Amino acid sequence: MLSIPELYELFRQYPAVCTDTRQLTPGCLFFALKGDHFDGNRFAAKALEAGAAYSIVDDPACVAGERCLLVADVLTALQQLANHHRWRFDIPVIAIGGSNGKTTTKELVAAVLSSHYPCHFTKGNFNNHIGVPLTLLAMPADTEVAVIEMGTNQPGDIEQLCRIAEPTHGLLTNIGKEHLEGFGDLTGVKKAEGELYRYLARHDGWIFVNLSEKYLPAMTRRYARTIGYIRAAALEARDDEDIIAVMPTGVAPFVSAAFIADHSGEVIEIDTQLVGHHNFNNVMTAIALGIYFKVPPGRIKSALESYRPSNNRSQLVRRDSNTILLDAYNANPSSVRPALESLRAMAGDKKIAILGDMLELGADSLREHEAIMRFAARMKPDMLVLVGPEFGRTGYAKFKALHFPDTAAAKKWFDSRHFEDCTFLIKGSRGMRLEQLLA
Repeated sequence: MLSIPELYELFRQYPAVCTDTRQLTPGCLFFALKGDHFDGNRFAAKALEAGAAYSIVDDPACVAGERCLLVADVLTALQQLANHHRWRFDIPVIAIGGSNGKTTTKELVAAVLSSHYPCHFTKGNFNNHIGVPLTLLAMPADTEVAVIEMGTNQPGDIEQLCRIAEPTHGLLTNIGKEHLEGFGDLTGVKKAEGELYRYLARHDGWIFVNLSEKYLPAMTRRYARTIGYIRAAALEARDDEDIIAVMPTGVAPFVSAAFIADHSGEVIEIDTQLVGHHNFNNVMTAIALGIYFKVPPGRIKSALESYRPSNNRSQLVRRDSNTILLDAYNANPSSVRPALESLRAMAGDKKIAILGDMLELGADSLREHEAIMRFAARMKPDMLVLVGPEFGRTGYAKFKALHFPDTAAAKKWFDSRHFEDCTFLIKGSRGMRLEQLLA
């Protein structure tokens, strides 16, 4: 069996890692992972033929030649290798978790820190037990700070990811109704996401706390090593110098903010390209971490004003005379409400809300979909369009909402209409793929 130190020496010679033969790069190490419907061991020989330097396998029957290396478990080996690599860096490693806004917050924090330091961060949505190790293994030698997104859909996930990445700093964006199939209720969500806080407390790490969020102050009250930041009504001198204050400014739909740069008292104003008041907390978090890590105020401002949302997250799309807020990467009850409020605050005479099913809500699914439908009706869009079988179980007809069983059916309707001067919200869980409406 190959040991982790031996595997790491091999990794230093061949520092590219691949887990999918369809995305293989010549000279990489191919890790033959197993999934519910595939066994990577079966592709070990194919990976070598395609140019991989070595294949790492855990099935002795698949060891074909000296370039197939046997380990006890491929996934464990990948995770332990990533942890081994992580400890070659004596740098701040910042973990970002939470129910909503993780990826946008990660992108904003990384943009700010990258403006001043060589910063490595999670690409895309690589935030699980495979994505986090791959992110760590891609960390270049000159990295001075790392930002690692951590996702969870069942208890124990965050604890496992912390053991792999061993963060020195961390934050939760918020606590909301997510993955209730795995967590049961909001108490379960708090306990699962709070694994990050508990890990940092045990290892003398620092916790960033958004004091404006409903649950986070209480969850961190007993921890000593915290850095607080808060949404302020006005910027003024504070008695508590440990609290970073940020003030919302400007007019919807774009998020604007202001903060005091340093002891000079200079106020820095920022006008972002992010839509929706719910994104203010994401911006505030990036400002707070920028201040803490001593990024010059001008660079904080430039980084946040230059950031453009993408990947179906709070994207503002212009199509002919129509404006579309495309936020179709994920959805749960805690994120759909502020998105609907953002639609209401946007300019435009005709508002159309297109909502897809919120997945993984378990036994609470029907109740939560009915509650969102009622909330959407109170926002008084000119047209409410619901997509998916879960919304189909609700009493949508009495709210005069349109319903389509799936995205394909909704797209046929969407393509058949000629919309002019409309403002749309398109919001749904990843599995609904509502962005296909615009394809």
